[in-house]
Amino acid sequence: MRVSRLHAFVLLVLLATRGFGATPGTLSFQIRDTKGAPVADAVVALIPLDAAAPVAAPTPAATPAHEIGQQNEEFQRYVTVVQAGTRVHFPNQDKVQHHLYSLSKAKKFEFALYNPGQAESVVFDVSGTVTLGCNIHDWMVAYLYVLPTPYFAQSGASGDAVITAPPGRYRLELMHPRLPAPLKEELSLAEGAAATRAFSVTLKPDRRIRRAPDPKAGSYR
Repeated sequence: MRVSRLHAFVLLVLLATRGFGATPGTLSFQIRDTKGAPVADAVVALIPLDAAAPVAAPTPAATPAHEIGQQNEEFQRYVTVVQAGTRVHFPNQDKVQHHLYSLSKAKKFEFALYNPGQAESVVFDVSGTVTLGCNIHDWMVAYLYVLPTPYFAQSGASGDAVITAPPGRYRLELMHPRLPAPLKEELSLAEGAAATRAFSVTLKPDRRIRRAPDPKAGSYR
């Protein structure tokens, strides 16, 4: 009986540590529009299919890891991406009030008459896209992608992004505020692999309200 229990214990340990110490694989992404121009602010994510993704570590309210500030009557970041369970900080770094809100299914909230110097934070615990706006300055818009995985990246001005993740099967998702719907496909990432994926995406026209050249004017183009 002792031998059987020992064998069972060893088997459980082997199953629990399967893949432990495996060399991660790397996926590089090149994201372009239909004219070949680089696409900034695209979000790519790898969602594990064979195992649960590691959960986000809790962050104290006083020291959140991510920040979306308001300055010069604009959001400082057009696109932000976090893992579900992450706290995001919203400091008003302007000289005027804002009325920050989201009506998105993933997270509904508002900071009414949000004063200069005021700072609030929100834990985004449900995956989805959160659209941020301001009821006072309706040209202000930003997007927060809340993902069920820590394996993600956001493209910069070059249109490139890189994700490093353990070997396994994944659902790849590519998102952008001007994409009609996320692009999805399944793939396998081999141990120590280094691969490149190129995407040509068709973006909707940019419908953001344009402001006057002088932000102090507070008017539209």
